[in-house]
Parts: sequence; C-alpha cells; structure tokens
Amino acid sequence: MIEVVDVVKTFTVRRRAGRVRRVRTEAAAVEGVSFTVGRGEFVGLLGPNGAGKSTTIKMLTGILTPTSGTVRVCGLDPAHRRTALARRTGVVFGQRTTLWWDLPLRDSLALVRRLYRVEAAAHRARLAELTALLELGPFLDTPVRQLSLGQRMRGDLAAALLHAPELLVLDEPTIGLDVVSKATVRGFLERLNAERGTTILLTTHDLGDIERLCPRVMIIDRGRLAYDGGLERLRAEAGGDRVLVVELARPGPPVRVPGVTVDRVEGPRQWLRLPRSANAAQVVAALAGGHEVRDIALREPGIEEVVARLYRGEREYRPGAPAQRPAAAE
Repeated sequence: MIEVVDVVKTFTVRRRAGRVRRVRTEAAAVEGVSFTVGRGEFVGLLGPNGAGKSTTIKMLTGILTPTSGTVRVCGLDPAHRRTALARRTGVVFGQRTTLWWDLPLRDSLALVRRLYRVEAAAHRARLAELTALLELGPFLDTPVRQLSLGQRMRGDLAAALLHAPELLVLDEPTIGLDVVSKATVRGFLERLNAERGTTILLTTHDLGDIERLCPRVMIIDRGRLAYDGGLERLRAEAGGDRVLVVELARPGPPVRVPGVTVDRVEGPRQWLRLPRSANAAQVVAALAGGHEVRDIALREPGIEEVVARLYRGEREYRPGAPAQRPAAAE
C-alpha cells in the first residue's frame, strides 16, 4: 500500500549574517527514510515535535514533493497523481477540519459526496453505515460550528471515509478529546481495520492510541527512522529496567538481593529495580527465602517511558536492530 525508498526532504532556510546580509542554508527534515506498509496493516507513526513525521505524511499525501528518493502510495506517485490518489485515500488532520463551518453536518457530507463524485445510492448506504458506527444521528442536522470537538472529529472521520478509501491517514485524530469520545473513535478505527481491511497510518502523541490500536510502530527522530517493529520488541529492547513492588510482613531496612537495586522504601513496601537481564523468578525466590512476603507485583515499563527513553537518545536504533546514530544527525 505504501512504499518509501531512501526519501530525503530538505528546505531552504535563510539566516541572518550581519545587519543586512542573509545566508541560505539547507535544512534536512527527512533523511534517507525507507519503509513499506502492506494492505490491511494498522501502523502507528511516532516522533517528537520537529522529528519529520508531519513532513513524511505530507509527502505520502502529495502535499510535498521529496527532494530525492521514491514514494509510492496505492501504486501512485503522490506528488504527480494527487487527484487520482485522493480518490483512493482518506486523510484526517486532528487540528483542522474538512467540514463547512456554517453548514449542518449532513450538508457538509453531501458536499463531500459531490467532491468525490460518489453515486447517490452508494452515498446513502455509506452514510447510514457511518452514522450508525460513529453515532452521528443526534447531530447530523447541527451546524458544524456548534459541534463539540469529539462530534466534529467523528464528522471528519465520516467525511474521510464516505468514498470508501483503501488507505486512511490520521494525524492526531484524538487530540483534545475526552475519554468517552476517544473510546468511540478508537473502537471505530479498530472495527474499520478488522472488518473492512482498511489500511490505517496513525500519527499521534497519545500513546494510549498506539497501545490500543497499532500492532506495528515506526518512530521517526531527527529525520531518520529510529525504530520499526512491534510494541513488545520495543519494550524489550528499549524499555529499561522492570520494577518489583514487594510488601513485607513488617517494615525493615532495604532488602539485599544480588543484582537488584532498592529504589524506595515506604514502611513494609519496597520498590526493587530489576535489570532486563535479571530473572524475576529467582529474585522472588530469594526474597521469599529470607523475608516474610505478603504481596508482590512486577511492573513492566510503560510505553510512555519506553518512547521517552528513545527520544532522549538513551538507546539508538535502526529498523530491526540496534544501531548508532549517524554522525550527520548529531
């Protein structure tokens, strides 16, 4: 569905060099990124602000043209076949709307149908399906400007899907939404991918979206693809130490177990930091052999902590294996 080969995107930046003189320099937003996305995949695209993920999305949708490299989406060159590609893809930007502000949602969706030249019968069937799945019924006749953020986002999703696209590209679709609205949007996207086989590329800062929806994650950092793989492998390779929370029968000094560090002690409860190489079962057995243990829990690092470690550069990756960051990106 998506093929990106050694793509580079640079921008010309003018910098002051004295009172009047300006110097032109080239700034690379994306540097040698390559990846593929197969049909029916649900892929999360992560990266800190300024990492290059929005630039990548804009090249995939034809808004920007790569400086070098090859981009193919649905078998088309996005920059040169943008109109043809638009008929096969849907795009939602969480901070921008494609709906008409002063029109009722129903009329906005009717205009979208005209733009994509969807047949009337197909439009009615598709609108009825999306109305049921996204729970649009109560506000279809409400002007878009009067919709809540969650309602507007559901309306934007419906607009992006009215022409039954093969690929759905989402940029921050749950930004600013409350818990209930997020659950509705996430559930809908999950069903769309599972039941319709729609390929979905999701960029977000909400890691709850990633954990709930995306079996595969790509992380872009400083214009390069820093990681491409599953969440579990990311946790295993970049997750850092696990934490063993132990509740003893009575308060006491920090326990002593070889290879384990006690981070905190609060009364009878102690927090033990386990390196990835440590065997949790052996640590538990050692604790039980020398102390009276009432309760014990093992906590894996959360996905937020894992991604934050990668952003901070505590571990460096290339797709599929550990790597050192190229000197040019320092």
